Parts: sequence; structure tokens; C-alpha cells
Amino acid sequence: MKQQQELNYERIAAAIRFIKGNRQEQPRLETIAGHVNMSPAHFQRMFQEWAGISPKSFLQYLNVEYAKRILKQTHASLFDTACEVGLSGTGRLHDLFVNIEGMTPGEYKNGGQALHINYSFADTPFGQVIVASTDKGICHLAFVDEGEEEAFGSLKQLFPNAVYEKSLDGKQEDALSVFNRDWSKPDEIKLHLKGTPFQLKVWETLLKIPAGGLTTYADLAMKSGHEGACRAVGTAIGRNPVAFLIPCHRVIKSTGDIGNYHWGEVRKNAIIGWEAAYFLFDTFSFACPKEKV
Repeated sequence: MKQQQELNYERIAAAIRFIKGNRQEQPRLETIAGHVNMSPAHFQRMFQEWAGISPKSFLQYLNVEYAKRILKQTHASLFDTACEVGLSGTGRLHDLFVNIEGMTPGEYKNGGQALHINYSFADTPFGQVIVASTDKGICHLAFVDEGEEEAFGSLKQLFPNAVYEKSLDGKQEDALSVFNRDWSKPDEIKLHLKGTPFQLKVWETLLKIPAGGLTTYADLAMKSGHEGACRAVGTAIGRNPVAFLIPCHRVIKSTGDIGNYHWGEVRKNAIIGWEAAYFLFDTFSFACPKEKV
């Protein structure tokens, strides 16, 4: 049975699809709520609990002009320290305490033959995920869209020779805490990833994009030392093995359009709006003002 958090996300995702599909009509709150079979008051309350702000404010974070403004405001500091970005306290950046360790050539080539991998399933604000860990860190985190059996099958394809145990360990708990906006637990989240040197470099560069910030494919290519290699960088982004922790959702088109996402454009919109509501709304003066709807 689905948890309430996942059911709420599905309703929010349906609302985002409806609004983006009817953007020109600028649908009212009553119309949006009706589309997801909820009363306006119930939908407003559920959305406020999920995102921390009203549906109207949330959707302002997803429009092109807002995205362009964030790109302009954060461009100079995307790859600086948390202090230089201006975020501290509750706005602590998870990219500053996520550390990548690449797998050894043997681990990479033999399908994880020597690896013991724990895995578990968990609910997040954006749907259910599967998370897996070795003794060195998180090796896989993916959204479960086709069912738990299929999600586990995809994990086994990555490491066909590993030994698997369905078990929630401390590494997984630390990693999952970021979905609850809990930045106090881990001093550092360890990632133990299978990837080429090029992919690892792109993923490491992605970690330097601050929560609430955005960047473009071209800028990411330049900052990773591969200027002009936008297509190759895009491929590396698409092969990110740990959703959300390595924030490929923060890469958008230079036009300000949100663009595609391995886990779906609607989920990308939801994550960007959720992060903006938390990290920008209370921190930066250029965030959209609160209003009553």
C-alpha cells in the first residue's frame, strides 16, 4: 500500500502536469484542485504541507523568467563554498558533505564480484526510492516507477556478481535524511560509484551546484574541464547512479527551460520547486514574496 507522502506527491505531480499543459489559460486554484479531485481548501493545505509555500508561489519558481534570474544570480557562485554562496545554517549545502569514491578497476570490471550490497526501499517527497550501499558508501539510489521487483532488477544489472541483502544500514539512513530536509545528521555522505573518469569528474562538478541553484549544460561542461563537450556531459548526467544526491536535476537549458530528466520532467519540476521553496524562499531577498491564495 502506498504511503500518504507518495499519494500526496502523485497529486502534486498531476497538478504540475495540468498547470504546465494549461499555462496559457492560467488556471485558478479551484480548477487545479478539481483536476486532482480535491477541494480547494484541502489541496491548498496539502500542497502547503508538502512544499512549505502556496501552489501559486511554487509555480512561480518553475517559470522560465525565474529560472533565468536564478541562473544570473547564482552563476558566479555556483562552484564556490557555502559561505560565498550565502547559504548557512538550515540552508547548509548537501553538496559540501557528499564525497565520491570511484570503484577500483576490479570492482568496475568484474560486476561487483567482491561486493556485499545492502539495499532497501523508502518513501520520499518525490515518490518511492531504492537505495543501496557497499561497505564504502552509497552505490545506487533510484526512483521506483515500475515496481520494487523491477527496481531491484535494475540494481542487479549494474552489479550482477555482487551479494545482495535487503537491509537498511546507517549509510542509507544518512543519505535518506536529506529528503526530510535534515542537514544535521551526517558529517559526510559517502558515495561508492561505478563510473569512468570522465563521468566521475562530471558528477563531482555537479556536487558543487548549491541547493536552490541552477546551471546549464554548457557551464557544467566548462567547469568540469571539458568545455564544448555538452553532449558528452549530458550523457554523463543521464547515467548518474544516485538520483538527487548528485543533483543532475539542477542542470537546465540556457533558455531557462527546465529540460528533460531521467526520472521525468514533472519530477524535475517538483524537485526544483521544492528546493527553491526551502533554500531560496527564506534566504535570498529575490525569492518570490509570500502571498495568500
